[in-house]
Amino acid sequence: MTSKERAQWRAKANGLEPIIQIGKEGISDNLITQVDDTLDARELIKIRVHLETAPKTPKELANELAAPLGAEVIQVIGGIIVLYREADPDRIAEKKKKRGSGTAKATAKKKVKIKGKRQRQREKEAKNPYAVYDRPKFRGKQK
Repeated sequence: MTSKERAQWRAKANGLEPIIQIGKEGISDNLITQVDDTLDARELIKIRVHLETAPKTPKELANELAAPLGAEVIQVIGGIIVLYREADPDRIAEKKKKRGSGTAKATAKKKVKIKGKRQRQREKEAKNPYAVYDRPKFRGKQK
């Protein structure tokens, strides 16, 4: 990545809020998968490092995090890391297939029909002929 491209991404990242936080646990497998999914969705993310509790410096954490993900470290300022990775539609589709198989979300959901007040009243009257008397007597303006 050239310095001009990096400067453009830095400018775009200026308005972003940090989405992910790194604390005393440092970098774990769960954090890597979370960052991976976020990079697939957004391409450019900010990560906050809690300086008091983090086991390493933000620059070391950024390099450790970018290596397994294949991401570029755009900048590290204070406790903020900015990462960029170009979205790959093929990889994203493959992940969705892998995750979608065998889960409850993959099965078709039952459609629920919401009934209105009049339809419920008609069904009630069809079951019980005396339910007609439950209707309000006045419709419209009362005098």
